[in-house]
Amino acid sequence: MQDNESLKKLHDPWIDRVINKLGRSESGRDYLVEELERFFELLVQAVESDDPGWLNPILIDWAASRTETDLKKDEITLSPVLFIIIDELIETAKHLFSTDDTVELVSKLMPILYYSYEQIAKHESLVRISYYSAKLEQVTADLSLLDRTKSDFISVAAHELKTPLTLIEGYSSMLKDLVEPFPKREEISILLGGIKKGIDRLGEMIKDMIDVSLIDNNMLSLKFQPTWLNQLLTGLEFEFKNILVERNIKLDIKSFSGSKEMMFADTERIQQALVNVLSNAIKYTPNGGKIIVDGRILPGFVEVLVKDNGIGIAEEDQIRIFEKFSALGEVSLHSSSKLNYKGGGPGLGLPIAKGILEAHGGSIWVESEGYNEETLPGSTFHLLIPLREQPPDEQVAKLFSASQTNKNDINSQS
Repeated sequence: MQDNESLKKLHDPWIDRVINKLGRSESGRDYLVEELERFFELLVQAVESDDPGWLNPILIDWAASRTETDLKKDEITLSPVLFIIIDELIETAKHLFSTDDTVELVSKLMPILYYSYEQIAKHESLVRISYYSAKLEQVTADLSLLDRTKSDFISVAAHELKTPLTLIEGYSSMLKDLVEPFPKREEISILLGGIKKGIDRLGEMIKDMIDVSLIDNNMLSLKFQPTWLNQLLTGLEFEFKNILVERNIKLDIKSFSGSKEMMFADTERIQQALVNVLSNAIKYTPNGGKIIVDGRILPGFVEVLVKDNGIGIAEEDQIRIFEKFSALGEVSLHSSSKLNYKGGGPGLGLPIAKGILEAHGGSIWVESEGYNEETLPGSTFHLLIPLREQPPDEQVAKLFSASQTNKNDINSQS
């Protein structure tokens, strides 16, 4: 069965089904037909080249077409519309072709349609984040509108959570349609993978949003315990092993002065900060690059250095990258994976790392000669972690005890 020939047979009945399903008025019919024609043409190109990236232009345009009214209303998103477009494509195939031909065509289309779902969710989220970030900047300038700032921040979180939820709902519905007639077909695993990916994305996003909220409200609770940096760094090497192999990036973790010192810190939070910084280094280092993790002891601190030979950071952005929802470069050109080269994301990893380190009494900053994708000047992140020999609670208790002793001595003398 020729995939392109089969697709062309779907064209006319598919467009009619989508228009009927969406219930467009006569005035909006021409525009909808035009957009569906464009989508279909790019879909054919994607199938011919086996490259779903052909659909990027129309998906980005659809996401960018969101109006302020759309952004303010939770229920207006593009994912359900895209689901109708995809679902009607499958339903049309079922009506026109045999079972085997339908399965063959759906198996070929599924990775491309899955990519479309991911991309529309990603770009719509970026549009929403951009919109609410602008609103937040306006509100921050006036302290009297602090309550509105919090409200807008919650709105960003809500929209970010609803997008992957819509993905899960869409894939679940498509899975249900396919499972009944073809319970053991391979394409089911593709759908299951899509559901798993949506769930993982939702879990990560919820966690990051909660952490940002805790940091913003000075409510980040730290559980101090004996911590060794060399153990955490060994864990990093294991955690990123697969992506480092896939992208041919060499990670060189050196044994430096202070890495084997026992310190009191929140082990999980320090690990989280290290993961976020290393993820950033991987994301902006081209395939075949190198990342070095080194460090040294300073008076009262251990300094961890994460150095990459990636694209670098412009001087004017070296502070902004630690702000929430900051996205450098043209976000529409980012890849969908947060660990792929120049991958996208909501821009929370480095701000969370900054909040964690500052909550410990440390700090983080970056040095770079600038941004250049050709010369690759690289970046060096400095993580300053207090070298505590005992938990802060014990320090406070000892001070309190000493104060009480001094007071008792004074009373006895008098």
